[in-house]
Amino acid sequence: MKPAIMLFEDNGFKNLLPLTFLRPVYELRCGILPLKQKFELYFPKSKFIFHCRPYLENILKEKYKKSIVNEFNGDSILFLNGRLLINKELVNEIKNLKEGIILTNDNQIAAIKLERNNFNHVKFNDDGSLFFDDENFAKVITNAKMINYPWDLINYNGEEIINDFKLIAKNHTKKTTTKYKAVETINRKNILICKGTKIEPFVTLDASEGPIFIDENVNIMSHVIIKGPACIGKNSLIKAHTSIYHNTSIGEVCKIGGEIENSIFHSYSNKQHEGFIGHSYIGSWVNLGAGTTNSDLKNDYGIVDVFINNEKVKTGHRFVGLFMGDYSKTAIGTVFNTGTVVGISCNLFGYGFPPKYIPSFTWGGINNFEEYKLEKAIEVAKVVASRRNIQLTDNDINLLKKVFELTESERKF
Repeated sequence: MKPAIMLFEDNGFKNLLPLTFLRPVYELRCGILPLKQKFELYFPKSKFIFHCRPYLENILKEKYKKSIVNEFNGDSILFLNGRLLINKELVNEIKNLKEGIILTNDNQIAAIKLERNNFNHVKFNDDGSLFFDDENFAKVITNAKMINYPWDLINYNGEEIINDFKLIAKNHTKKTTTKYKAVETINRKNILICKGTKIEPFVTLDASEGPIFIDENVNIMSHVIIKGPACIGKNSLIKAHTSIYHNTSIGEVCKIGGEIENSIFHSYSNKQHEGFIGHSYIGSWVNLGAGTTNSDLKNDYGIVDVFINNEKVKTGHRFVGLFMGDYSKTAIGTVFNTGTVVGISCNLFGYGFPPKYIPSFTWGGINNFEEYKLEKAIEVAKVVASRRNIQLTDNDINLLKKVFELTESERKF
């Protein structure tokens, strides 16, 4: 009998904040698919159990109604770290993994299979993240890739678009047969366009350097150029004269304009106007005002530092952009420095570069930051969701309240 698979969160989620404030690590997007969907495609016949921090439990139970959340169910469980980038080679390693043997990567537990009599070796940190009492278990090293910091999602994104395209394109059931007028396609065999998508004349889809995946009911207006590897999620709008360059993922129900490169928009976010976003991860329900632009390269071409968990971390990379949490907004003309982190539900405006770390629920600009009142932030979040015919649930609102509480000590204006 196959063991159940538990996707778990270890304390590595902290290095992925603010992107993981409102979601478990395995819901982050890298490539065409979120990490969770990759696991499900590589293990199609397995029963999944989802572990998360306790304050995320209710929202996951609401979303995954047919799945088990935060329960050890079964006589045998294969624990897989939710930060793994799963692929065929790793799947083979996991399938050959014997009970009680730990698969490790850079001293991090990637996978372990345990029988029920060893479940007592599963432990929990104060924040609800999971770890293992592993002193009595043998370890095997894997070269599997793990998402350790937000910039890993960006740096692996192009490769993951290529991998995901191979995974889903061959047997995709919703390819369109529409012939689009005056649309230039380069390396057409590496382009997959799904049903319901509208593409206006004078669009260029260039898959010469990597695949392009365009999901269902996308609307691409005239004079757009998309260079692969790239993907566009369901029901998204790409506005006229937009340039989407390589290694870019646009999630579901986004409105995109201007210039995008090496970036990920999670879902339900808008950047409708001119301005550059590069080497960045933009969360859900974000709105970037006209002209909003980020730097992704320092003037001295130096290695970029980013503030993670109140500590300055050397990324080891020269190209690092903006990491923006869900529900945050910018006014027209907003500019961000290289390697800036913006928390959940910020409302930013004014001239000049704001600080490189902006706590969640921050309101204002460089001359006057103050706390964004929780009641007002929730009111705005409800309005934004209603414009997409979505009503925030009590669990959504409670999540925002919890993050407000968790980040209160950061807002010392």
